[in-house]
Amino acid sequence: MLAAPHIPVLLGPILAGAAPVSGLWLDGTFGNGGYSYGLLAAGAARVIGIDRDPDVIARATGLPEAITLIKGRFGELDQLADAPLDGVVLDIGVSSMQIDEGARGFSFMRDGPLDMRMSQSGPSAADIVNRGSETLIADILYRFGEERKSRRIARAIVAARTEGAITTTLQLADIIKQNLPYPKPGQPHPATRSFQALRIAVNDELGELARGLGAAERALKPGGLLVVVTFHSLEDRMVKRFMQLRSGNAPRANRYAPEAAVDAPRFEKVTRKAIEADAEECAANPRARSARLRIARRLSAPATPIDPHAIGMPEIDLGIGGIL
Repeated sequence: MLAAPHIPVLLGPILAGAAPVSGLWLDGTFGNGGYSYGLLAAGAARVIGIDRDPDVIARATGLPEAITLIKGRFGELDQLADAPLDGVVLDIGVSSMQIDEGARGFSFMRDGPLDMRMSQSGPSAADIVNRGSETLIADILYRFGEERKSRRIARAIVAARTEGAITTTLQLADIIKQNLPYPKPGQPHPATRSFQALRIAVNDELGELARGLGAAERALKPGGLLVVVTFHSLEDRMVKRFMQLRSGNAPRANRYAPEAAVDAPRFEKVTRKAIEADAEECAANPRARSARLRIARRLSAPATPIDPHAIGMPEIDLGIGGIL
């Protein structure tokens, strides 16, 4: 049985916002099982867990009968669920377990191969860094990491790789650090945004988020809850925009323009604004500092396709040069 060393972020507010928990739930980012066990303890009859990481599947032995674990992506959760769902919970981004394992290449604080692949298959961060054009690398850092010095960093990466391939996390972190101002006390490590951006690109995290929101809309029964925890502004903006559009509450681009016709709402918002972790949780789990929780309830209107760009997904051609 899994023994969760990492407390799942915002579990208390999730269970409070979803109360009374019952029926069939889907945990789209199973990880160490924290949300799944929490949902069962709160009253769920059964939980379907999904994870793309083969290490998670291999470690998950001795699960209770009420948890069904499936290797896959939450972007296809509607195909993996075997019945209409009473709830879906998604914890977006990398797990603490993945960050803590230097060999997975997610962390600029631990030396390891420059990998970052959640599924452990397909192109890696090293492929982007060593084969991507300067323009592509800069676009990834700017759009996915909101790194203002993206052009300078991309130039430095391309220059450094002429002397030999960039193969480790500390190699890349050092290149970035040398090309940014020394951080002031309390500021994050200089490589934080760049590593975030590369990880998002390697795993198509924002595309997966857009697909997961659409899949949840298709899989949830009327009255079912969509629960999403995000960890940076790009993710949160996409979830916020999705819930606004699907609840018929999207802001008008021009207040003087005629009000456009609105389709029947697919969701109603349970949380009016994002819920953040309190001081006690942040002290116990520093990862919770950047977490944002949003919850919406499925209505009866039929699901319709989603335009990823309408919910604010950045547009980058990651297939340039056949890298991804």
